[in-house]
Amino acid sequence: MLQVLQGAQMLFVAFGALVLVPLLTGLDPNVALFGAGLGTLIFQVITKRSVPIFLASSLAFIAPIIYGIQMWGVPSMLGGLMTAGAVYVLLGAVIRIRGVGFIHKLLPPVVVGPVIMVIGLGLAPAAVNMAVGKSGDGGVQIVAHDAALWISAISLFVTILLSVFGKGFFKLVPILGGITSGYIASLFLGVVDFTPVQQAAWLALPNFTFPEFNINAMLFMIPVAIAPAVEHVGDILAISNVTGKDYLKKPGLHRTMMGDGFATMAASMFGAPPNTTYSEVTGAVMLTKAFNPVIMTWAAVTALVLAFVGKLGAILQTIPVPVMGGIMTLLFGSIAVVGLNTLIKNQVDLHKSRNLVIVAVTLVFGIGGMAFGIGEFSLQGVSLSGIVAILLNLLLPKDLGENHVVDSAQMEVDKE
Repeated sequence: MLQVLQGAQMLFVAFGALVLVPLLTGLDPNVALFGAGLGTLIFQVITKRSVPIFLASSLAFIAPIIYGIQMWGVPSMLGGLMTAGAVYVLLGAVIRIRGVGFIHKLLPPVVVGPVIMVIGLGLAPAAVNMAVGKSGDGGVQIVAHDAALWISAISLFVTILLSVFGKGFFKLVPILGGITSGYIASLFLGVVDFTPVQQAAWLALPNFTFPEFNINAMLFMIPVAIAPAVEHVGDILAISNVTGKDYLKKPGLHRTMMGDGFATMAASMFGAPPNTTYSEVTGAVMLTKAFNPVIMTWAAVTALVLAFVGKLGAILQTIPVPVMGGIMTLLFGSIAVVGLNTLIKNQVDLHKSRNLVIVAVTLVFGIGGMAFGIGEFSLQGVSLSGIVAILLNLLLPKDLGENHVVDSAQMEVDKE
């Protein structure tokens, strides 16, 4: 019974970020719960239930999912997400054959850093639009401007307070705290419509959506999978440090990566966001010392049960746009900072022409919306910048710009 309660607690910790992705992207939150539960169970089967981790969607997928839905519709976007899952499975197979070093060679910090920054900054206008009460594209004013500013400011302020000053359990739920406070403010300002809750049944089948396969959407999602794949390695290292076990060796990084891949494919098959190992839960494991993977089994089962509670999904869908806008302001900025920190932490020397070219072109292509297409096939945004970053890294000579750095240093010495 204790493990059941601990599992429910783990789900509660992950709940804010878990439902944030479907609420921001227009997917069904009940389906997201179903996908997270199913994905976690699949991950446990592949990793022989040895890693105490819960799976849910990486926040890095938010911007690409929104763009994918706008361009090709939900079913085609889901087909693209299944392709991203296949990329993880393929990466797992390559890691099994070639070792972890292959990932670092293909995706060094100079590639990963700017791609993560593009993911974070690419949807900054949508965050601001939603914070002032508009739809993500800015075309429709959903909530009055003044009321929206108050709501988004409260959501943002509480999320920041919990992130910076929260202790223990509260440190783990800043997004949930931000959503709750913003929702309460929305109730006081009278902008919440409870009609969907009244119309919803207590028990209902989640609104499953099945994928279609569009070559453009599939190719678009392949480079999008880069950031979560690198994030996966970091999360497995983090949970290994917390528990004192080396999961890179047993069950092995190839198994955990494949677990993410098959879980993502299964979730996308039903209309849920992709599944990756989850940082919030790593923090909860560290705090509660709940190292038994069986606890995550119960978290997954709890998610599957809640997925069939129709009223829950309806309540989540009544959350006003400004609540999400306030949180997105911090969230997307934080993702961009993670990318920046990747460059700093790994001491990527931007005085080198080679590194400067890769980062500069990737950022401008990604944030500026550069597009490249032949016929119906088109690449732009995150997908184009990701591919360009990888190609530049592989094609540019390793020593490019080193002489320039030496010459500059010598000039400084001569001046002195």
